[in-house]
Amino acid sequence: MPEEPELSSEIPPDQGQWERELVTRLAFSALAEQRRTRRWGIFFKFAILAYLMALLVLYLPLGRFAPSAGDKHTALVEVSGVISDEGEASADNIITALRAAFKDDDTAGVILRINSPGGSPVQAGYVNDEIGRLRKKHPDIPLYAVITDMCASGGYYIAAAADRIYADKASVVGSIGVLMNGFGFVGAMEKLGVERRLLTAGESKGMLDPFSPANPAEVAHIQSVLDELHGQFIEVVKRGRGDRLTGSEELFSGLVWSGERSVELGLVDALGSSSYVAREIIGAEEIRDFTPRRDLLERIADRIGMAMASGFSRSVGNGSLRLQ
Repeated sequence: MPEEPELSSEIPPDQGQWERELVTRLAFSALAEQRRTRRWGIFFKFAILAYLMALLVLYLPLGRFAPSAGDKHTALVEVSGVISDEGEASADNIITALRAAFKDDDTAGVILRINSPGGSPVQAGYVNDEIGRLRKKHPDIPLYAVITDMCASGGYYIAAAADRIYADKASVVGSIGVLMNGFGFVGAMEKLGVERRLLTAGESKGMLDPFSPANPAEVAHIQSVLDELHGQFIEVVKRGRGDRLTGSEELFSGLVWSGERSVELGLVDALGSSSYVAREIIGAEEIRDFTPRRDLLERIADRIGMAMASGFSRSVGNGSLRLQ
């Protein structure tokens, strides 16, 4: 019988070269994957660090990172947006910032920068009262209100407590009055065949219910409340501005004026920005912000929530009193 060929245990040269190349490629592929993973890890670490730094900057006033003690500065507190107990322009936030600004040993003067259409008379009253207290406690530290775009109603209620008020020539100033709005849906309900069944304990407990006919006696009572609050507002403005007011009772009609016209009427002392007041009036050009800041996510959530609540309240009328 013919002999069978003997099987060789040696790997052909070409096959060995191919396996070595495969192992090398796999090793390089694993190394590249490790590098990509490491790069992404570094990227995410830097991203998280940047996010935390951004939150820190937004949450803490820039003025808290004071460079050196002994250098006088101008303290800044902002009143921005609608004045309410749930927003950034709440009495708690503003008063906390004002106290910190006056307490700082290096504060040469305080600027209250206002850009607000108004809001809660209670919140505005709290801030006005606190400004008066702080001015008495720190007589050597002046407080100036600086109006940017708008200082209307409750915003001016706060500004009236300042030593002096500055504005831009195009600022909107005034609206000294009280507002309560709402709607009546009685006619619409009748057309839809809907009957309102309101049960109350107390003759006027359902006052201003938008689904019930207006009661003339209740409307007159609410008007008397508005007039009383308006009188309080006028008293605050006259006490704060004194004989600088040159206009007539028309000042308290709810009208608004430009910043330039407001100077003539005595609602504003002069034209000027925050940097102008810090540099030329206070004499401390460096401005440090004491306004408390919420982190970005909280501010976005608050804005969305407040916008939805505000839209709903405006659509049905919540009957709240506003200096706006």
